[in-house]
Amino acid sequence: MRADAFLAAADRLPVASLDDLAGPGGLVVVAPHPDDESLGCGGLIAAARAAGRRVHLIVVSDGCGSHTQSRLYPPEALRALREAETLRAAAILGLRPEDITFLRLPDAHVPSAGPSAEAAAESVAQAASRCGAGAVFVTWRHDPHCDHRAAALIVALARPRMPGVRVYEYPVWGWTLPPETEVGPEPAGLRLDVSAQRGTKARAVAAHESQTTNLIADDPQGFRLEPAMIDRLCGPYERFVAVPA
Repeated sequence: MRADAFLAAADRLPVASLDDLAGPGGLVVVAPHPDDESLGCGGLIAAARAAGRRVHLIVVSDGCGSHTQSRLYPPEALRALREAETLRAAAILGLRPEDITFLRLPDAHVPSAGPSAEAAAESVAQAASRCGAGAVFVTWRHDPHCDHRAAALIVALARPRMPGVRVYEYPVWGWTLPPETEVGPEPAGLRLDVSAQRGTKARAVAAHESQTTNLIADDPQGFRLEPAMIDRLCGPYERFVAVPA
C-alpha cells in the first residue's frame, strides 16, 4: 500500500477507549528521541495518567544530533538540556522522573541489532514487567528516520519477552514520506480521542524548547520543528497501528 493511502487509512481507524486500546494494565512508551513521546503519544500518556494508570517512558537516543554545530551546546550540554526538557514535558503529562529511562544511545546511530539493541530490548521488557503493561507504543517502522525504525525493531526484539502485551506503532514523520512509498498492507489499529488532552499535549511539546524555538541560536543548520508539523500531530486524535504478534 502506498504511504499516502496508508496514512489516510490511519486517519480513519476506529475510535476506541483507553481500555480497548491498551487493556487493563500499564503502558510503556518508547521514544527514539526526546520529544517523540510528546508529539506522538502526549495525549495517550496524559489520558492514562489521569485514569490512574502506570506509564513508563523509555527515551532511546541521547538527542545530541539536533544541533551538531553549536558551540554553546556541545554534546554533553545538549544531552543534559534535552533530558531536562523531557523531564519537564513528562511532568506536564503526569509522569515522575522515576517513570523515565534514558538509554542514551547515539542519536542518528541507534542500533537495531547486536548487543546494544538487545540491551535496549531488555530495558523495554523490564519496564513492561514493572508497570504491568498491557501495551507498548513505539514509532512507526516506516517513519523516515533511522532511529525511529531502529526503535520499532528494538521493540520487536523485546516482544518475545513480553507475552500477551499488545504492540502499537505511532507515526511521527510518516507524513513526510514520498506519497508513492510502499509501506505494506492496510493498517489495523485504533485511534484515541485526545481532544480533552490537547492543551496539555501542546504544553508538553512546547517544553522541548530546543526543538521548537531559537533557544540554540548558534547553529544555523540546527533542527527545529515546523509549526505545521506540530499542528499535524496535536490534533484531536492520536493514531496507533497494531503490530500483529
